[in-house]
Amino acid sequence: MKKFALLLSLIFVAGVALAQEPAKPTAPAKPAPAKAATKAPAVKTHDVTTEVVSIDSVKHTITLKGEKENTTAPVEGKALTHLKNIKAGEKVTVTCRDNEKGEHQAVTEIKAATKATTKAATKAAPAQK
Repeated sequence: MKKFALLLSLIFVAGVALAQEPAKPTAPAKPAPAKAATKAPAVKTHDVTTEVVSIDSVKHTITLKGEKENTTAPVEGKALTHLKNIKAGEKVTVTCRDNEKGEHQAVTEIKAATKATTKAATKAAPAQK
């Protein structure tokens, strides 16, 4: 019986000793493969030739004359530098940034409308009705 108790004690002590021993270092973990770089959706823009109704240089917004109603949009990027030179009643060509649904999000560029662009927009307007 003493031999059995001694054997059982040795097994218990060996088990405790093995449990406290730090794990052997294995090969360093390989970093997870980098996911394929997802491309950001392309920013949708389009140009609109219209007349400026009003400008708010403090809030950085511009109100443009629309076919049915006027539209107010925030101005950002390159367009901010041109905002102080534009006046109400002026014909301009603006570049609008749109969201995925095609709704105007902001005006990113403002250019004075050329006579050729203004005439083309005027001729195209009645044809769209």
